[in-house]
Amino acid sequence: MRVLSGIQPSGSLHLGNFFGMMKKMIDYQEHEELFCFIANYHAMTSLSNGKELATGTLEAAANFLALGLDPEKSVFWVQSDLPEVQELSWILSNFTPMGLLERCHSYKDKVGQGIKPNHGLFAYPVLMTADILLFQSDRVPVGKDQKQHLEVARDIAIKFNNEYGEVFTLPEPEIDDEVATVPGKDGRKMSKSYGNTIDLFLDEKPLRKQIMQIVTDATPVEEAKNPDSCNLFQIYRLFLDEASVAELRQRYLTPGLRYGDVKQELFETVRDFFAPYSEKRKELLADPQGLRKVLAEGADKARYAADKTMRKVRKKVGLGY
Repeated sequence: MRVLSGIQPSGSLHLGNFFGMMKKMIDYQEHEELFCFIANYHAMTSLSNGKELATGTLEAAANFLALGLDPEKSVFWVQSDLPEVQELSWILSNFTPMGLLERCHSYKDKVGQGIKPNHGLFAYPVLMTADILLFQSDRVPVGKDQKQHLEVARDIAIKFNNEYGEVFTLPEPEIDDEVATVPGKDGRKMSKSYGNTIDLFLDEKPLRKQIMQIVTDATPVEEAKNPDSCNLFQIYRLFLDEASVAELRQRYLTPGLRYGDVKQELFETVRDFFAPYSEKRKELLADPQGLRKVLAEGADKARYAADKTMRKVRKKVGLGY
């Protein structure tokens, strides 16, 4: 089974990125055919500073590799290194009804957050569709907020296949309900857009500050607390096994628990968990040419797969004359 996903190189990584997508993707390399890319074209919808985008792309590569992605066991590349994705995006645009894009809530949500509306933002789902269909992806792990975009990809693929035959594999979304939406400090989805993240690879002082900012309720210490409505519990449980989650839950249900104590425990857990990855990341960033070499080799492997699809697509639509 071929599994595909990508992450934007827009700013620092946070726990939502790691548990929502990165950890799962890295685990896939051990038993599936993993295609993983850095979505720098997509990042342009919200990032216009070229220097920041270039720097962020190398940092994203270092992040993935430091966290355990093995380029020998996977295909790992930068989106813009394959112009085939833009070619396919244009072709698919001609099979995408306007109404399909107008119904996408992501565009409306981002405009509502103050992001300036433009064609790139509006057509984002078509480019995402090209990313997926270009590599004949069977499974695409996504958060709940991206499920609609997977449905768009399937709709476009079906429309194209109805016209030209079975050209594209119909992708299936994979959503892990346990971590599909990682809560941020304020309870909303953890996102840089909301400024409610707990970032990876921070020094101790800023990391502790972020964790201490997690919003909790005003239940008195001497009363039992509800773990299911607590942001702190939902974040902490991501690092715990089943038995430890049950133990933490019981502490919540027993009068006397102090949120400040749990925050301190979470801080120490996050710090210790990511410490070895942080050291590896520093080593990788100290060798940018080595990072570029890894990405170039990954692009070559990705291009081989993309070319097989594009030869078929070009012939079907009349571009392969």
